[in-house]
Amino acid sequence: MALPATPSNNNPISSNQTNNWLYPFILVTSLFFFWGFVHNLDPILIPHLRKSFRLNDLQSSLIDSSVFIAYFAMALPAGYVMRKYGYKSGIVGGLLLFALGCFLFLPAADTHQYIYFLGALFIIASGLTFLETAANPYATIIGPPETATRRLNFAQSFNGLAAMVAPIIGGQFILSGTEMSDEAYAQLSPEALNNYLTTEAQSVKMPYLILGILVLLVAILFMVSKLPDVKEGDDNTAGNNPLKAFRHRHLTWAVVAQFFYVGAQVCVGSFFIKMARTGAGMDEKTAAQYLGWGYGAAFMLGRFVGTFLMGKFASEKLLSTYALINIVLSAVAIFGSGIVVVYALIAIAFFMSIMFPTIFSLGIKEVGADTKMASSLIVMSIVGGALLPPVLGVISDATGSIQNGYIVPLLCFVVVFLFATKGHKVKSV
Repeated sequence: MALPATPSNNNPISSNQTNNWLYPFILVTSLFFFWGFVHNLDPILIPHLRKSFRLNDLQSSLIDSSVFIAYFAMALPAGYVMRKYGYKSGIVGGLLLFALGCFLFLPAADTHQYIYFLGALFIIASGLTFLETAANPYATIIGPPETATRRLNFAQSFNGLAAMVAPIIGGQFILSGTEMSDEAYAQLSPEALNNYLTTEAQSVKMPYLILGILVLLVAILFMVSKLPDVKEGDDNTAGNNPLKAFRHRHLTWAVVAQFFYVGAQVCVGSFFIKMARTGAGMDEKTAAQYLGWGYGAAFMLGRFVGTFLMGKFASEKLLSTYALINIVLSAVAIFGSGIVVVYALIAIAFFMSIMFPTIFSLGIKEVGADTKMASSLIVMSIVGGALLPPVLGVISDATGSIQNGYIVPLLCFVVVFLFATKGHKVKSV
């Protein structure tokens, strides 16, 4: 997901600097693809590590928790670095953390310890927090102010492209296609079982090594390139009590709605492959193709279509309509069977594609001097992606059906619907 830029009342880059904005904008746009790519490898990692470590759904959901808890923990430190040292420094630091986390997949695979994979994912996500905090506003200020919104939308489209490409590539190089039942596991000798599980764990090494090298090269490119930089410095609101921002009732609603939306997005995407296997009887490699060409493509297309429709309809009306549709689609995913379940999940991706930026923009509307703090609070609500997937896992494990667990995203979309119909209305307490 891409974090929308915080609106600014001025453009700190001078007119002379904006004459040479194209090259730095191309570099920044590459970041949107990279973090979208690694995020959308997670739905591939979940079934893969489930096999490698013989995890249940609750245990495999900790992959999401380790990623999204980093956003909660690092959002405020990342914002401080941007203010103190500038966007360029924040981007370089984020890329170095990103690359380090990728390289740590190698010793994690060698030791065959699940906790090490979770640690590597936390470090990757810490780097992504810096990148997302810096890249969105930086993309808007390094060029002409009159085209800032257009540039940001263009850059975010590469995030959607990554949502389609990552599962296709990850499914090809990470998933082995070998799936064993509990009975088949029981028939293996201890040595054969250990060899099988070790081989499964090792398959992540090459993809993450290549990704880490590419990210490191981009970091070096940022270091040696002469780019316009911005240091905002600490402002008068830096020491304010963040709770004061909650005097805006619609901001409070937005924080809650974003918490549940991100939880829904992560739940739907992360367990897509298991849902496709359970509901439609697909093998994991075929499910990965549906995740990329279907789910990822629908998410990307939904952003373009949603942006077009917002020119004709009020954003809160579109958000409420999309949320209502996704409530119905979630019910289809729970109670349906066969390929209908897969198509319902793909349709959910289309209709939830506009939700994150729309909730964000409605939440910071007319909050005045509280805008920066409001933005940080909404970003921190991404922790829903860490806390709600385990709830889905608990329900799935307790009932013996992953489809039952999808009551979690259904309820999440109910919260988004309530925000879109009444919670978004500007009212200060």
